[in-house]
Parts: sequence; structure tokens; C-alpha cells
Amino acid sequence: MGFLRLLMTTIRLAILRIGAGWMFALLTFNFNRVAIADLGAIAVIVTSLIGLHHFISFLYPYWGRISDRYPLFGYRRSPYILFSGLLASVPLLFLPTIALGLGQHSPLATLGAVVLIVIFGGAMAMNGSSSNALIAEIVPEKQRGGVVAVVWAAVIISGIASAGVSRVIMPQYSPEAMQYLYNLTPAIVLGTMLIGLIGLEPRISKAAHAKLLAAQPAETDSPLGTLRVASRLMRTNPQARGFFFYVLLGIMGIFLQDAILEPFGAQVFGLSQADTARFQQVWGVGALVGMFGIGFASNVFPITKKTIASIGGVGIAAGLTLIAAASLSHQVALINPGLLLMGLAIGFFNVGSLSMMMEMTIEGQAGLYMGIWGMAQGLGNGLANVLSGALLSALVESGLLNETLGYGLIFGFEALLMVTAVILLRGISVQAFKGLTREDISTVLVMDTVG
Repeated sequence: MGFLRLLMTTIRLAILRIGAGWMFALLTFNFNRVAIADLGAIAVIVTSLIGLHHFISFLYPYWGRISDRYPLFGYRRSPYILFSGLLASVPLLFLPTIALGLGQHSPLATLGAVVLIVIFGGAMAMNGSSSNALIAEIVPEKQRGGVVAVVWAAVIISGIASAGVSRVIMPQYSPEAMQYLYNLTPAIVLGTMLIGLIGLEPRISKAAHAKLLAAQPAETDSPLGTLRVASRLMRTNPQARGFFFYVLLGIMGIFLQDAILEPFGAQVFGLSQADTARFQQVWGVGALVGMFGIGFASNVFPITKKTIASIGGVGIAAGLTLIAAASLSHQVALINPGLLLMGLAIGFFNVGSLSMMMEMTIEGQAGLYMGIWGMAQGLGNGLANVLSGALLSALVESGLLNETLGYGLIFGFEALLMVTAVILLRGISVQAFKGLTREDISTVLVMDTVG
């Protein structure tokens, strides 16, 4: 792929993910802060709701297989990305009203939130697996690291932008300002997806698609059937199994703080809505510097993706330890250095881990394998959200510990999760994973068909 073509492809792929970054940022830095700190909702309910959409991640492999096997209008990924992005944007229009109901401890609001988040989660599972498979298919393997860095930079930039827009539109919470902010979502999602998608994916001919399908035995086209295939593939390849749990624990090690960071600033230090919105910007800027810095360094020095991910994991643990120290010592000045260090390390971790995900696929099965890794990400995010809220409610809201000690212990526990993930990564090898040949996959798929 020529430089100019690669550059344009990378820019389009980055623009394509802006809407997803906007939606995730509103959900995890704004909705959580408003519901918990401003409206008095129960923390574990709010964080569990935020995490609920990640548990729909079992659909990642399913949507990946569907887009592998059933092109629409000659395209394997683009129609699924466009439809799912628009569908995901709709629930955000109702979240400001849901936040009010959660603050009043309304069971009806909780039920409505569950329905909305399930729709959002199912749509984002389709969006994420199809988008990752598209990158794996249209970007050469040697150039994926840089492309992944730029794409994730776009996600983070959109999060930073949403924090900036939030600070302007809603420096202090009001229902009207929050509704106006969330009403921007469908237009942002549709506009960025159209700019990114039109003309990006090459159409696949019926003959070319039939050739791909001919090498794959027919399997059950259902979520449970696809889950059985994914489960058997992981059982037959310990490298795939180990990588799955590395991704799961690594994501938990990053995102356990995600739903409670802004409430932490409000409850421990009394910071305003505008002040806690800056948290997203500080670690986001750090992540951008980290991604582009390691992207440049890896082109100059022979640094493996595994080493990059390991350095990132250790750095994340160090940043979280500093944030825990800020809480325990009640030193607000330590928060931003901790967030900046965490962000820099997240940049390393993203580039290393996501590049490894792209490599740990097999031709013709990109959707399935990216779906499996997406499922690990989703479960990690979901467990992190639920666990963070449960710990906050059990340690702080119960009165067992004060806010200073409770938050400090939670951030310290998160650092330990990341260290565990780095230890798991030491036993992972892309070359060993490639030992699972197409014949092995075919055997697993046949087992599912006859089983």
C-alpha cells in the first residue's frame, strides 16, 4: 500500500471511530458523575448499568461471523458499521431523563436504563467487531501498528472534545443543559461515519466471497452456536485462551477507575463538574502522546508489540498507584500527574495490545477472532464497571470506610489487576498462536455443526 493511500485510509478509519468515542465518553465521564455525585443515585446501580452494555460482548464473535459470511450490497463491514452506529446513538437521547429517575431511586427508571443500555451494547458489539475486522482486512500487517495508534487517537480525541464541549454547555449540572448535550449525538455519529465509510471498503465479488466460504464448513449462525465455536477454538489453542484472559484482565486494570473517577474528584476533594471533566482531558492527552511517541519509536527501534504492551501495563499500574496515594494522603496535586502517567501508559498498552489482536487472527476468520478479542474487552469493561461500583458501595456508601481510604484501596486493587495481566502476557506468542491452522479451525467448526 502506497504512502498516500495508507495516509488517506488511516484518516478515514480514524474519523469513522469518532462517534463511538463521543458516546463512550459521555456515558463514562458525564452520565456517571451526574447520576452519582450530583443526583445521589446508588453507585453500584449506576456503574452496573454503565457496565451492562459490555456484557453484551458475547455478541462480538456472532456479529463478526455474520459480517464474515453475509455481505450487504457487496460490502462485508460497512453496512453493519453504519446501521449499528446509528442504532447505538438513539439510547443516549434518553439518558438525561434516566439520570433524574436514578437519582430518585425509581425502579421504572432502572428498568428503562437496562433496556436502553442493552440496545446500546448490542449495537456497539456489531460496530466494534465490524470496525476491527475492517482494519484487519484493508491495512497490511506491517502497517497496522501505526494505523491502530491513529484510530485510537481519534477515539481519545473525541473523548477529550466531548469533555470540552461538556464544560462549555454544562459547567454545572442542569437537566436542560444535559439534554442539549446528549441531543448532539446522532448527528455527530452519522456525520463521522459517512465521512469515514464512503469509498473506504472495496466491494467483494460473489465469486471471491464464495471462494472464502468454500474453505469454511457451515456452522450454526446463532449467538450460542458462535459462542460454542469460539469456546472450542480457545480450548484447542492455549495461546488464544491465554491472550483472551490477558485482554480481559488488562481492560479491567485500565477501566476499573472509569466509572468512579469523576465521583472520586467530587466526593474526596469537592471538585466541580467542570473540574472533574478535565480528568478525561488530562489522561486523554497523555494517551495521545504515548501512542504517537511509541508509534514513532517502534519505527526507529526494534521494539516488539509485546514489549510495548508490557511497558504500558507497568506504567498504568504506576499511575494508578499515584492516584491511590493522592486519595490516601488527600493531596489533590497528585491526581493530574497520576492521570498523565496513566494516560501515557494507556497509549503504549493500546498500540501494543491492539496490534497483537490484529496479528492474532487467521485469513478468512478475521471477524471471528476480532470478535473473540472484542468479547474479552467487553467482559473486562463490564466487570470493571460492576466491580468498581460494588466496591464503592460496599466500602464507602456503607460507612465501612471514609471516602479517602475507600477510593485509595480501590485504585490500588486496580493496579494489582494490571500487574497480573502483564504477567500473563509473558507467556503469549503470536507465532505459537499461528500454530492453530485452518485445518484445526475447520475441525472445530465441523464439531459444532455435528454437535
